[in-house]
Amino acid sequence: MATPTKSPTRNRRRAAGGSGAKLTAGENAEKGFTASADLSANLQKVLVDLIELSLQGKQAHWNVVGTNFRDTHLQLDEIIDAAREFADTIAERMRALHALPDGRSDQVAETTTLPEFPQGEIATTEVIDLITERLDDVCGTCRDVHDAVDEEDPTSADILHAVLERLEQLSWMVSAENRTPKKR
Repeated sequence: MATPTKSPTRNRRRAAGGSGAKLTAGENAEKGFTASADLSANLQKVLVDLIELSLQGKQAHWNVVGTNFRDTHLQLDEIIDAAREFADTIAERMRALHALPDGRSDQVAETTTLPEFPQGEIATTEVIDLITERLDDVCGTCRDVHDAVDEEDPTSADILHAVLERLEQLSWMVSAENRTPKKR
C-alpha cells in the first residue's frame, strides 16, 4: 500500500507579518492622545503592584489557616478580584494611550514595591496584617504617582481614584479583623 504524500503547502502557516497588503505609515499610525514616557512609567508602577497584590493574595488564600479561616479565605478572594480588575483597567488604559503595559512575571518581580510574601502555612492573624500592609503599599504607589499622572492625564488619575477608594476600603475592612475597640 502506498503512503499518501502531503502537499507541501497544505497546513503551512504563514510567518507573522506574512505577505499581503501593507498599511502605509500614515494608515498604521495610532491616533489620539499618546502617553509620555513618564505617564507610561507611572501607570506601569501601579500595574506591577496590582499584579503582585493579586499573586500574593492568592498565595495567602491557599495557605491561610487558623481562627476565622473561612472569612479570611473569602475576603482574600475579594481583594484578588479587585486587584485583577484594576490591573486590567490600568493596562487597557495604557494601551488606549499607546503605551505598552508589561505584566511579565520577571518584570513584576523586579519592579514591584511590595515585599515578598512568606512561603508555607500562615495564621489568619498574620495574613490579615500582611495583606493590610500590601493594600496600603499599593495605595502608597497610587498616591506617589497621582499628581504627575493627574497633571498629564486627568482621566488616568480618575482610575487611580477608583483604585484608592476600593483598596483603602478593603484595607480598613481587613485590618478590622485584628483590631480591638478603643477603651472608652
